[in-house]
Amino acid sequence: MRAISLPPVPYDGTADRPDWAALPAGLRDALAARLGGSPVTVRPAGAGFTRGFAAVLTGPTGEPVFVKAAALAEQRHLVDWYAHEAAVLARLPAGLPVPRPRWALTEAGWYALALTAVDGHTPRLPWEPAELDAALTAYAEVAAALAGPPADLVALGLPRLADLARDDILWWGEVAAGREPAPALPPWAPLPELAALESRLPGYADAAPGLAHCDLRVDNVLLDAVGRAWICDWNWLCHGPAWFDLVTLLITGYASGLDADAAFAGHPAAAGAPADALDVTLAALSGYFLTAAAAGPSTASPHLRAHQRWSGEQALSWLAARQGWT
Repeated sequence: MRAISLPPVPYDGTADRPDWAALPAGLRDALAARLGGSPVTVRPAGAGFTRGFAAVLTGPTGEPVFVKAAALAEQRHLVDWYAHEAAVLARLPAGLPVPRPRWALTEAGWYALALTAVDGHTPRLPWEPAELDAALTAYAEVAAALAGPPADLVALGLPRLADLARDDILWWGEVAAGREPAPALPPWAPLPELAALESRLPGYADAAPGLAHCDLRVDNVLLDAVGRAWICDWNWLCHGPAWFDLVTLLITGYASGLDADAAFAGHPAAAGAPADALDVTLAALSGYFLTAAAAGPSTASPHLRAHQRWSGEQALSWLAARQGWT
């Protein structure tokens, strides 16, 4: 049986965020006004790698909301992400297991977005098979609904995965050409083969008609009290194949010792995928994560680089097992 590998820090403990008391008084007052009074409980989100405020706030009425907030000047990229996510969530087809926007406000130099709160937890690693099945079932619903992109979502001017890949994801080719420093690689890793595999991703992505979440990781999944999985964090929605999302989710399934190959092959989102789509995506993701991990300190969570390195190692290990490189 393959050894289980766990991330260096549990995914529900990676966040480094301001707490409620650190928010400007004017913002706290504005949020309290929307809640009907000062929050009775503030439950911070432990998962994630950005430094924005994120917590479930429960006001005197007892109804919780999940609030994200960021400073307009110092964290403009987060403000833009949150506002874009609100627009996406408002336009996703009804009935999907996704949070929905409740309200937003700008106060004291900060932007805050409130979403429906999911009473749940981040899946535990190693994955319990039933919890992974729930996540895969939820994503099957999402992928089916986005296979034919709704017009109002397309009207947002979403990016294309093919362009994101060319600009940000394809790294082995850059390393092979000497334009980027090589991350630490095991001696068996064949750089030319990695570069050749990843180079096929833009063409495959361009040929896909639907939309992809494009950031489907274990920490963007919540499991509620009845075991249903909810897909969160929608600011990277793009034109691209659903099977790409399937791979990004299943990297942790592979690391958990589960049969990730069978899970990919048997999922509706992989139907019609190119025969080498899984290998192509693993090659691209391993390069992306490993080069990012070697890029030096980040202004995001201090745990980001370690998690990128671990994710890249798992993607490369899964690909090597499929290719017979080790």
